[in-house]
Amino acid sequence: MDFALIETLRWEPDTGFVRGGLHLDRMRTSAEALGFKFNEEAALAAMRGVASGREPLRIRLELARDGQASPTAARFFAHPPETFWRVAIASTRLDSSDPLLRHKTTRRAAYAAAREEFPTDEIDEAILLNEDGFVCEGTITNVFIPREPDGPLLTPPLSCGLLPGVLRRELLESGAAREAVLTPGDLAGASRLYCGNSLRGLIPAVLV
Repeated sequence: MDFALIETLRWEPDTGFVRGGLHLDRMRTSAEALGFKFNEEAALAAMRGVASGREPLRIRLELARDGQASPTAARFFAHPPETFWRVAIASTRLDSSDPLLRHKTTRRAAYAAAREEFPTDEIDEAILLNEDGFVCEGTITNVFIPREPDGPLLTPPLSCGLLPGVLRRELLESGAAREAVLTPGDLAGASRLYCGNSLRGLIPAVLV
C-alpha cells in the first residue's frame, strides 16, 4: 500500500508559519529519499491558501507521490501553561532498521497500536521502545530528559528508530539538546520529562 508524506505545523496570524522552513526542508529531504516529486514553492503557496484569519491554526500538509500538495487548516487550541501529560511505555515495539521511521508519513499503524493500548482518559501520550528496549519516541512527539541540572536535554539518536522531529532538530542545532541512548529507567529516574513537537513545543510529562 502506498503512503503520503505529511507535515503538521502551527500558523500564527502575526508571525506566519512556526518553523515553516524546517518543516518544508524535512519534507523535501523525505521526498528525495523516497522518490516523491516535491515543489517547495507550490507547497508553500498551497499552505498560504488555507492560512488566514485572526486565530492560530493547525496546518496539515500532505504530499502525494506525484507531487500533489494538499493542505488543511483547523483552529489551534493551545494548552494552558500548567499542562502536563501523563505518559506510559507501550508494549508495541519499533524496528530500528525500518528506514520509514525517519520520515513522517501516513503509515502510522505502529503508533496507532501503541496509543490504543491505553484508555484515552488516562494517558495523554504513549512512548515506544525499539527491539532492544531503548526509548524511541512518542506517538506524536519526541522525548527529552535532562541528565545534569544545567546541561542540555537528552533525546534518543535516530539510530534507535525514530522521526527527526522539527522541534528536536531546532533544539539540537541550538545546543539546547544532544543525542543519547535512553532506557525506560532513565525516563523513570529523570528529574524532569518532556514530550515535544513543533506544533505544541515542549510539554512537561510524568511517567505513569
